[in-house]
Formats: sequence, structure tokens, C-alpha cells
Amino acid sequence: MSNRHGIDPDAESKRILGYSRWWQIVAAAAMMALVSPYQYVWSSLEGPLAVELDTSLSALGFVFTAYVVIMALVQFPAGWWRDRYGPRAVTLVAGVLAGGGYVGLAFATELWHVYAVYAVGAVGVGMVYTVAVNTAVKWFPDKRGLTTGIGTMAFAAGSAAFVPFIRYMIADGAFATGLWSMGALIGVGIVVGTVVLKDPPHGWDRGAARDSSGGETDGASGDGDDGDDTNGDGDANGDPGVDPTVGRVQYTWREMVRTWQFWAMYFMFFAVSAAGLMITARAILYAEDSGLTAGMATLAATILPLGSAGGRLVLGALSDRLDRERITAVSFLACGVGTIAVVGFAELGSGVGYVVAVAIAVFFWSSQFSLFPSLVADYYGSKHSSANYSLVYSGKMWGGVFGGGVVGWLIGVIGWDAAFLLGGGLAVAAGLVGFLLRSPE
Repeated sequence: MSNRHGIDPDAESKRILGYSRWWQIVAAAAMMALVSPYQYVWSSLEGPLAVELDTSLSALGFVFTAYVVIMALVQFPAGWWRDRYGPRAVTLVAGVLAGGGYVGLAFATELWHVYAVYAVGAVGVGMVYTVAVNTAVKWFPDKRGLTTGIGTMAFAAGSAAFVPFIRYMIADGAFATGLWSMGALIGVGIVVGTVVLKDPPHGWDRGAARDSSGGETDGASGDGDDGDDTNGDGDANGDPGVDPTVGRVQYTWREMVRTWQFWAMYFMFFAVSAAGLMITARAILYAEDSGLTAGMATLAATILPLGSAGGRLVLGALSDRLDRERITAVSFLACGVGTIAVVGFAELGSGVGYVVAVAIAVFFWSSQFSLFPSLVADYYGSKHSSANYSLVYSGKMWGGVFGGGVVGWLIGVIGWDAAFLLGGGLAVAAGLVGFLLRSPE
């Protein structure tokens, strides 16, 4: 189906690539699934690592926090590089780092080794994440919500295959073998994926990818635009420029941070991440503290990755058809209401209600990972989307700090219920701010 510029994105992308653009999403999703163990398998590794290293769980307690911070921070330089030179070089390096992190973990003999190799892996994960998400943004301007949802769903659900494998290897006394095997698979899989990845020419979906003879004129990969100058993208005063070939404002990151919409989205990303990561980290402990059965606590933990994966895909796809700003606002309000409901059902001792509330909160929290990449591209263009979205995504760092260390401290000071109510309030605030969003143009 042709877009409003008279271009059929499927046909035009096939002309450019020589094959369907959906293979870009297959490769991106596969790489996201491969790096998912760093975030979603850690809880299975923490105990065995403590035994192997003869150390305490508290000594390993900041490994995951360091991972979240590093993974978020590295996305900006990686995204800037990708927007300028294309995805292949940065993804190749990412494969070496992400695979090497798990291989190194297999041979760790000291506590600092764990921190070091997990940090190396986190750099690789951040690089893969920004490449994968923005591959969807660049190749699917007509289906941004759906395709970013597929990629981020793979990141949430990919660990489903890794968890039983590593648990089997631990039970079989082959913990180290399981780790380096996973590292080898991660590294090789990502390196193979780099063969498929390619960025489209800028403006390809608006007819700007051809000159009068039908050839490509504006390659996004290696076009020499560093994303910070104003050659064709802004005037000498730093105002965002309109690409004359496509009539579309393409904001650089410097121009984006001068808009109030960026700061609104940054707050929203922090606030809803704070609630979501709080639930992800402490759903089981809160259930146990509230006197719920072990079965209900386990069910709540099982629901977490399923709800997280589903929300990214369903709400991302829905945002392609309906008003994306309203979907974002309503989703975050629902996350806040679900989080507050978790407290209510915990107080009532209702295990079923607790599990349902956790599922609702996580389902709507996770939508941010498909909605925000799409909003950033909608507002600021796709040319610099990797660098631009990485800055918004860095709000997750502060959400991780709140959902991890700050909530742990608050529980000791004001109790479980008040701490979770505060997290729910933050998500509600994010939803209310969402109703103010509109394009900066």
C-alpha cells in the first residue's frame, strides 16, 4: 500500500535491499533475544555465583544496578555512531562484548571479575539495543509501534529459552560450561546478524532515495553527517532544519533537548520505569511479606516476563492505528492504577487479585519500550533517531536507581505499602504528563 507520498514502503525497501525489509526486523529481534539473559537471567545466576565465589548475595547486589546504568549510558555514543556510519561496525563490536561478557563470567574467580565482565557485557547489550530498536524506526515509518514492539518483546521474552538451560546446567554441575556456551551463542549470533543489517537511504519512503535516473542519492550509512552540524539539518543559529528533499524536520540531539517535549518524555520514562522496575525486582518479596502463598508468589514472577513482552507488542501495534500520545498517557495511568491495586490486594491477602494487578501494571509499564522510540521518531525525525532515543532511554537509569536501591531503603523507612504507593503515584504522574504531549513542529 502506498503512503501519502505515493511510495509503497514494501516495494521501495525491496528495491533498495534486494529482499523484504522484514528480514531487518528478524535480525534485530534475534539479536535482542540473544542479549536478553543479561537482564532476565541474572536472578538465576546470582545465587550460584555467590556459592562459586564464596561471597554473599549483598556483595553481588549492585551488579544488576551497574548493568542497568551502563547499558543505558552507552546507547548515546553507540546511537550517534550508528546514525553517522551505519549499524554494522557497532553491532560487530557489540557481539564481541556481549558474548565475551558471559564467557568471562564462566572463568570469574573473584568478585571484581564479575563486576568487570558484566560491565563489558552491558556495553554490548546497550549497543545491540539501540541498533535493534532504531532499525525498526528507520525501516518501518508506517509500522513503528508494531516493529519496535516485536524487537523489545524479543528482549523481554528471549530469556525463556535461556533460563531452563542454565538451570539444567547448574543442576548438572556444569555451571561454567553453561555460561561460556551461552556467551559463544550470543557472540556468534550477533556477528552473523550484522550481515543482514543495513540502514536505508535518508528519505527513502518519501521518494528522496532516488535521483532523476532512479539511483540512490542520500545514503544514511556513511553519509558523513555527524548528527551535530547544520549542513542540511539546521541553520547557523541551531534551529532544526527541513531537509529540502523530503520537507521533514530532522532534529539533531542538540536541537531535541531544547524542546519541552524531550524533557516531558524524559520525566515520563523515569517515572514509569521506577514503578515497573520496582515491581519487577520485588514482586515475590512483597507477596511473601504480605503472607501470600508461595504458589501465588511464583505465579506473579512467572507473569512478569509474559506481561512485559505482551504489552510492548500489543500497545505498540495499537499506537500505529490510534493516537500514539493518548495510548501512551492511558497506558501509564493504567500502570499506576495497577501498581496501587497491587498494594490493595496485598493488604486484603488476595493472591489472585495480587497476580492480576501485577500483570496489569507490568503489561502497561512495558509499553514505553515500543511507544517512546516511535514518539521520538514522530517528533524529531528518523535520521538521528538512534542518538535521540538513547537520550530519552537514559531516563531508565534513574528509574532503576529508584526501583532498586531507593525502594529498598524506603521499605525499611516507610514500609512496603507506602513505597509501592509512591511508585504507583509516579506512574500516574507520567500518564497525566502524557496528555500534554504534542509534536514540536
